[in-house]
Amino acid sequence: MSLRLEHQWVWDSWPFTDDLGRHHLFFLQAERALGDPEARHMSPSIGHAVSDDWRTWTVLPTALEPRHEPGWDDGTTWTGSVIQGPSGRYHLFYTGGSRAEGCLVQRIGRADSEDLVHWERFGDEPLVEADPRWYEKLGGPWHDEAWRDPWVVADPGGHGWHMLITARSASGQPFSRGVVGHAWSKDLDRWEVRPPLSQPSKFFQAEVIQYVELDGRPHLAFCTAVGQLDPAQHPPGQRGGMWLVDGPGLLGPWDLGRARRVDHDSLYAARVIEDIDGVPKLLGFSDLVEGAFVGEILDPVPIVRET
Repeated sequence: MSLRLEHQWVWDSWPFTDDLGRHHLFFLQAERALGDPEARHMSPSIGHAVSDDWRTWTVLPTALEPRHEPGWDDGTTWTGSVIQGPSGRYHLFYTGGSRAEGCLVQRIGRADSEDLVHWERFGDEPLVEADPRWYEKLGGPWHDEAWRDPWVVADPGGHGWHMLITARSASGQPFSRGVVGHAWSKDLDRWEVRPPLSQPSKFFQAEVIQYVELDGRPHLAFCTAVGQLDPAQHPPGQRGGMWLVDGPGLLGPWDLGRARRVDHDSLYAARVIEDIDGVPKLLGFSDLVEGAFVGEILDPVPIVRET
């Protein structure tokens, strides 16, 4: 059935299941009236829908949109994650960009909610941004400063919270600088940027990172488009899409060079969810089909790795 909106394109999404077992999906959306699907990136808001089965969706009010007054997130509100904190409140971590900087510098902030529907920003400043000791800043070999797609998870030992971030290393060959950025917080309010959890390998960037347990082992799921693959380290004709890699634990180290692509023609920015049959599957959007952008959330997709 999929989640297709009549008047909006839908792309990156992130799930959260509440205490009643309802599945909430937060997603990027932009008006189809823009005409050019590429224009969606500079005209996004964060939509929200709920489902009991990951297939039939009820659309709820928009969760968050760019700040109306000048600020660090007055241009874009991009991909993030939702958790429930120790206080019982819900926290939406998201990526922002400012019009003053042409939305070229990505930073991460937070919005809070009592009910998952009504959201208020946490302060007027971002929580965390790239540290030049380890991460590429604006002015490097690429046109933007990558610091986005925060995936927040509690420390397994109870020592605060970790944030996994799409980032690029401050050094290395341009097409291999994609790394798993890392920040840590004791209380979700104040964050400390730490060195990346991976080394440069064969990706320009690893987008929309998720930490998940699969087959009894820690994994990262991420996506990388064909134009973001290091051509020197991938075979001719290698397709982009969703990738999975196993590792020793949440804090790695992660060897992204070992990642295997998920065998699907158009799935992108997908998250691993537990389907109604108890089987892990991928929930994400359909990107390009025969060269045309689709922009809708697919029904859960079986996890089949390329051989």
